[in-house]
Amino acid sequence: MKIVTKTARFSSPLYLESGRILEPYEIAYETYGELNEDKSNVVLVCHALSGSHHAAGLYESDRKAGWWDGLIGDDKAIDTKKYFVVCTNVIGSCFGSTGPMSGMYPSEEPYRLKFPVVTIKDMIRAQMQLLSSLGIYHLRAIIGGSMGGMQALQFAVDYPNLADNIISLAATYATRPWTIAFNKVAVEAIRKDPRFKNGNYDKNAFKKEGLDGLAIGRIAGHISYLSPASMDEKFGRNYVSNDGLFELFGRYEVERYLEYNTANFARMFDPLSYLYIVKAINTFNLSRGYDSLYDAISRIKSRMHLISFSTDYLFFPEEMEHIYKMMERNGQSCSYLEVKSEYGHDAFLVELEKFDESIREILK
Repeated sequence: MKIVTKTARFSSPLYLESGRILEPYEIAYETYGELNEDKSNVVLVCHALSGSHHAAGLYESDRKAGWWDGLIGDDKAIDTKKYFVVCTNVIGSCFGSTGPMSGMYPSEEPYRLKFPVVTIKDMIRAQMQLLSSLGIYHLRAIIGGSMGGMQALQFAVDYPNLADNIISLAATYATRPWTIAFNKVAVEAIRKDPRFKNGNYDKNAFKKEGLDGLAIGRIAGHISYLSPASMDEKFGRNYVSNDGLFELFGRYEVERYLEYNTANFARMFDPLSYLYIVKAINTFNLSRGYDSLYDAISRIKSRMHLISFSTDYLFFPEEMEHIYKMMERNGQSCSYLEVKSEYGHDAFLVELEKFDESIREILK
């Protein structure tokens, strides 16, 4: 599989939903496979909150492959022998695209809290600029899970003639209070951490030790990504063998797991980017800018494919089913699959074998 990693720079202004302008800006992106002569084999992959443009394959120095490596590659569901796959890092992120720690042109001083709030609409508008710069004006498919699924849905509504197929996994038509409440834990934990300094920290301040506030907030997020059944199966009531049961801070295995994973995350992810991306997720609402959700959904011309997971407690299956029923009543092309899973929201990243054949069939 051929992997190419690049960064595109744009000097033309990106007009944001808030009324502000981002100028200039950069988008990091990765491509897999080969573009055919008439550019009809393009599949756009959209990433979730903590993801990046590195969706598949291994870099030379890495031990861990891209976040959807099981799905993207030669002879896999998204077959890079057939398709030219593009994955971009969203604006606001910390993995190469313009975000809050990028230099505020013309100076090199980071934006920090002066960075404008970006929305899912803004993220896909920036991706449209990238596609246009590559001479790509039509897509075989757009696919993504969680926040990536939100982007896929927004593409379907805002650019109805762009893609033949839209595949949205583990997403929703609008972020509900339950999810916003989970995100609030992370937001407040970051803001109240004294080392956060209201965003005025050095660029590499948390590379070694991480930010405690981000780690704590990520614990809340991690809980929402799993399910009670998956935690029972993975950890049970097992206690850390060298921790005393009657020590106040002795830990169960589930506690050690959360500590370890979130501490690692807090060293690699920028806290300001986390705040900005969480804001984009919280403000997601397909109906914004249209008269109603019905009006927004009625614009869709692509074949829509919705996949939810039975134990997803972040974006419940009935949220995706609501879109399906609306499209079905309209006579629009739409399929809906609820995957039986005990894994929770993160099943879209973990239990690929439960839906990879469906994606293979859709792309045929």
